[in-house]
Amino acid sequence: MALPDDGKPGNDGSAHSEETLLERITEASAWAEHDIDPDAQAETRRLITSTLDGDAQAAAELSDAFGGRLAFGTAGLRGRIGPGPRRMNRVVVSQTSAGFAAYLLERAASGRASTPPSIVIGYDGRVGSAVFARDAAEVMEGAGVRVFLLPDAGPTPLTAFAVRHLGVSAGVMITASHNPPRDNGYKVYLGDDDAGSQIVPPADAEIAARIERVAQTPVAQLPRSTEYTVLGRGVADAYVSETAAALLGGLPQPPETPGVALGAGTGLRIAYTAMHGVGSDIAQRVFASTGLPSVVPVREQDRPDGAFPTVAFPNPEEPGALDLAFRTARGIEADLVVAHDPDADRLAIALPHPDEPSGYRRLTGNELGLLLGWRAAERERARAALAGTAPSGALACTIVSSPALRAVAREYGLDYAETLSGFKWVSRVPGLVFGFEEALGYLTHPGIVRDKDGISASADAIAMAREAASEGRTLWDLLDDASERFGHFASGQITLRLPSMAAASALAARVRQDPPRAFGDVEVASAQDLLTPGLAEVPADVLRYDLSDGSRVMIRPSGTEPKLKIYLDTFSDTGSARKRRRTAGRALSTLERTVRDYLDRLQAGASEAGAPGAGAS
Repeated sequence: MALPDDGKPGNDGSAHSEETLLERITEASAWAEHDIDPDAQAETRRLITSTLDGDAQAAAELSDAFGGRLAFGTAGLRGRIGPGPRRMNRVVVSQTSAGFAAYLLERAASGRASTPPSIVIGYDGRVGSAVFARDAAEVMEGAGVRVFLLPDAGPTPLTAFAVRHLGVSAGVMITASHNPPRDNGYKVYLGDDDAGSQIVPPADAEIAARIERVAQTPVAQLPRSTEYTVLGRGVADAYVSETAAALLGGLPQPPETPGVALGAGTGLRIAYTAMHGVGSDIAQRVFASTGLPSVVPVREQDRPDGAFPTVAFPNPEEPGALDLAFRTARGIEADLVVAHDPDADRLAIALPHPDEPSGYRRLTGNELGLLLGWRAAERERARAALAGTAPSGALACTIVSSPALRAVAREYGLDYAETLSGFKWVSRVPGLVFGFEEALGYLTHPGIVRDKDGISASADAIAMAREAASEGRTLWDLLDDASERFGHFASGQITLRLPSMAAASALAARVRQDPPRAFGDVEVASAQDLLTPGLAEVPADVLRYDLSDGSRVMIRPSGTEPKLKIYLDTFSDTGSARKRRRTAGRALSTLERTVRDYLDRLQAGASEAGAPGAGAS
C-alpha cells in the first residue's frame, strides 16, 4: 500500500496521517457495503482504490467526504453531491428523513402536531433532486408519517405554500437554491403552530440529534413504503389562483376607472430568465392570471437543467449571470428584465441605464426591497381606509439590509422589525405585511407563503413598473421619489477573505477587544454585540455600530465561508433627490475608506502577533 503524501498536515502534524487515513478507508468501505445507490457505491470504491494506489487527490476527497457528517441546521442540509456522510446522497437523505420523521412523530405524541403527522415534499430540477425526494417520501411513509409528494419539479415557494394550503405538519424541499451545480440540499418547514415557516432553534438541534441516532442503523434497514400520495396539479393551481387574487386585490385603481388596475392598458416589454431553473411555467401562469404583460424568456435558460450550462454560478447576484438576459433584453428593447434563481425564491430586476455597457443595470436588493416595502405599505393603507381602521402590521428586514424600511414604516404608522439573517426569522415577525433581505429575497404576501417568494414578488415588481410606465416614468424615478420622501439611503459591503472560518471569527473577536470609538471624524453613538443574550432572536456573532451622523456599520463572520463581512449604510435627507443621493454616496465612500483603515490596523496587529492575514474586496 502506497499512501499518498501531498504535503497537507494530518491530525498529528505530519503529511496525511496514515492512521487517520486508514480510519477513513475503513469507514468508506463500511459505507460502500451499505450504500443503496450503485453509482455512489462504485465511486466510493474507486476513491478507496485510488487512495491505496497513492493518489493524493483521491485521498483528500476521501478524507473530506468521510471526515465527519454534513451538519443539519436551521437551513436543513446543503452540500456537494457525492458519496460519504459529508455529502448529499441517497444515504444521507434517507437518514435525515428517518430522523426528521422521528421528530415529527414525537411532536405529534406531545400534542404539538396533528396525529398522525403529515408532510409535503417538493423538489427542484437539480441533479438528484427527484431521486432524493422519492427516498424522503418512502422513508417518511415507512416511518408512519403521512406523505404527499408534489408531482413535478417545482419552485421552493410552491412547497412553502403547500405546507399551509394542505394543512400538513411539515414540508421538505429538495433544493440547493442558487448554489453551484455540484450541490444539492434538504430544506425543512414546520406547519401547525409554526404556520409553514422554516425551522428555528431548538428544532434544528432536536432534529439533528435524531438523525445522529438513526445514522447508527444501516440504511437498508430503515422501513420504507411506496404507499405515499403523489399529488395532482391542484396545489400549483391553488398557488396561482391565490397569488393572483392577492396581487389583483392590492393593485391601485384610478378614481375615474374603479375596478380597472392603474396602467392596465400600458404595454411593457419584458425579458425573463429562469436561470435553468423551475420558475418559468408557474411564474408566467401567475403573470397571465394577474393580467400582466407577457414576457420573452431567455431561450437558453428557460427549461430546468441541473448542469446550468450557461452560467458558472446560477445566482442573479453573480457577475455575468444576467449576460444572456441582457442580450435578450437588448434584442427586444426591453423596458424591464426579470430574473429568478433556479428555485425561484429570489428575484432580480434590471432596467435600461445609459451608464452600463450592457445597457441595463440591476437594482440592488436594498433598492427593490425599499420599493416593494413602500408598495406594501400603500396597499395596507388602502385596505385600512376601506375597512375604516388605522393601518396595522409590520415591515421587516434582516439586520444587514438597508434601514430604509424603518422610514417607510414610520411614515405609514406601521411597526418595524429587524431580524437576524434568514427568512426563518423574517417570516415569524408578528403581523408581518412585508419582509425582505438584501440578498434578493422578498416576501410580499405573507398570508399565502411564509418564505421568500420570487414569483409573487416579480408580479408585484412588473405591476409597479407598468404603473410607472403609464405615467411616462420608470422604477428609477420611483427610487428618486423614495429619496425625496424618506431620505436617501446608500449601502455598501466590504468582504475580507480569510484563510479559514476560524480566522474570520478571530478577527471579529479582535474587533470586540479593540472596538472602534469613531470611523474617521464620525463618532460611534451606540454599539451592540448581538452575542449578548436578549438583543436578537438567538445570540449571534454580529457587531453593530450606529454613528452620530446616522450611518451604520455591521460586522459579522460568514456562516458558510471563510470571510468577514462588513455592511455599511449612510443617509441624507437634505436637498433634492439628486443631492441626497450624491451626499449619501460621498459619505459611503468616506465610511468605506475609514472602515478599511480600521480593519487594516487590526490585521496589522494580528500579523505582528502571528495570526494570518486577509484580502479585501
